[in-house]
Amino acid sequence: MGRVRVKSPLPLSEEGWLDEVARAYRDACETIPFGPGAGVEIRAKDLFHLGPVTCLKLRGIARTKRVLKRATDAALTSYVATESQGEATLRRPHLAFAFAYLASHFGLDLLEPEEVGTIMEYREEHEDRLLALIRG
Repeated sequence: MGRVRVKSPLPLSEEGWLDEVARAYRDACETIPFGPGAGVEIRAKDLFHLGPVTCLKLRGIARTKRVLKRATDAALTSYVATESQGEATLRRPHLAFAFAYLASHFGLDLLEPEEVGTIMEYREEHEDRLLALIRG
């Protein structure tokens, strides 16, 4: 499928990814108050659905149907497969969002599976730090 044009570079370290995931999660949280105006209730547990679009936004990637579909398919397919295995971390909204956000990068050929795994492990090992970053 090929790489997409990225305006914002990827973080160079696991700590950089932790910072970015926290920033992305805060960005997604900003949608919660707008749910009622759109006739929906957006809860923290629903934010993982915004992982793909937040990926495009923070990377500065043009939001075309094709690109959004690639990111969304990767995020949701990975999420469903992992959830069906009983993955407990997906029950925590901030970790579920991080998973979908990173899987979106994989779907866009921006990260290799091993890189996603390393970042995910770091995120889980440093969950307290991630929560502190989210709170600001």
